[in-house]
Parts: sequence; structure tokens; C-alpha cells
Amino acid sequence: MTSQEPLQSPEPLILPAQLSESFTSRRKVIGTLGLATTALCATSGTASASWFGKKKDELPVVKVRSVPSDARVSKGTAPSKNIGGFPEEWVRLQGRNLKDYANYLNSLKMRNISAQEVIAAHAKERGSVWNMLPPRQWWTRMGYTLRVVDRVSSEMRVPVKEIVSAYRSPAYNARCRGAKRQSWHLANVAVDIQFDTSARNVTAAARSLRDRGLFKGGVGRYSSFTHIDTRGTNVNW
Repeated sequence: MTSQEPLQSPEPLILPAQLSESFTSRRKVIGTLGLATTALCATSGTASASWFGKKKDELPVVKVRSVPSDARVSKGTAPSKNIGGFPEEWVRLQGRNLKDYANYLNSLKMRNISAQEVIAAHAKERGSVWNMLPPRQWWTRMGYTLRVVDRVSSEMRVPVKEIVSAYRSPAYNARCRGAKRQSWHLANVAVDIQFDTSARNVTAAARSLRDRGLFKGGVGRYSSFTHIDTRGTNVNW
């Protein structure tokens, strides 16, 4: 953690038992929670075989409280809503989804993360295979994880440096050296994140917030980035 004065302790997260302890269908997620929602390409933990054996639209859900209104980490201005500068070929492959996904990300009203930063993690190519934006029906899944990252940034008072990896399509994931076939990135609930501080500090902050009830998920520390996911069960590595 940094030596700067920390924020006031966040309010404890409300975790309904029926959501935190069981699998919830996509329909229930949307109806109940709404919009609440290289080593750098390496896997960030092994996914539970129990989830990957279920229907693709099922996932443990954790509701994350919004970041306090005064908790923005100063980077000069609030995160921009504008996006652009991505490879033309990649933009063409995304079609209408690109603008719609940007609108969804902006609707989360994150204080320390821009839609541009999130989308940039998808506009990557490995071995002639482009990564893609997540399936539309899975967009809200990433909202939970991004709110956790947003809160970690506020807690440390340190800005996000780069979202190294978020959703990874199966074809792209297969080209990532060391990536597991059942990575949580495939489920669109995981990010590999760099802050302007050491990965050790980020990992400690994320685990502290998780222990205080902010979310349930995995936190893994690597030499240059930290993996954070909202799989619904707590795992460390």
C-alpha cells in the first residue's frame, strides 16, 4: 500500500446469499442487477471445472458497490468517454459492438478507468489472430470486475497504468503463451491490471478489500501485473 493517507473504509458489500453462493442465470443478473454493472498474456489462475461444465450463460455473481463520489484518483480529468485510435482491421471486425460496448462501459460511471483503456485490452493481435470484444450477453459480467479495479485504484490513490488483459476470445487465448484452456478471461470476469505502483502493493490492496467484503474472487500476483477476477469464490496465488 502507498504511504498516502487512505480513503475512509468503504461500506461493506451486500452479498445476497442466493447470489454469492450459487450460480445465477444471465436473465436474473440483468433483471436484478441491471448495468451494475509474454507473461502479460499468461493465465491468471485455473478456472473451476464446475463452472466450465455448466451452461455458458451461468456464472456466480457478486454485486459491487459503486466507488464513493469523492474517491477519484487525480489524472488531471475524469475518464474520457471518447474512444479511438484502434487498428482499422480490428474496428471493422467489431462492427456495431464497438460503439455499444463503449456506451455500456461509460454507463458504469467509473471514476478511475476509461472505456478507452478497457477496449484497448481487446484490440490486440497474436499470430494473425485478433482478440475480440466479449459476447454482448456477457458484458455485465465485466462490470463487476471493473468496479473492483476502480475501487482498488481509489483505495491506493494510485491511477491505473494499463489494463493488460480482460476478455480473451478462445482463438486468441489459444495463441497466448501459457494461457490455460479454462482461464477466467474466457468468461469475461477477469482482468490483468497494472498500476503506477508495484504488483505487490496492488495485490495487497485487492485482497484487503476482498477480505472486507467488497467482492468474492481470485487475486493473483505476477512480477509486473495483478490478476483480479469475480468468479464468486476466493482464491489466491
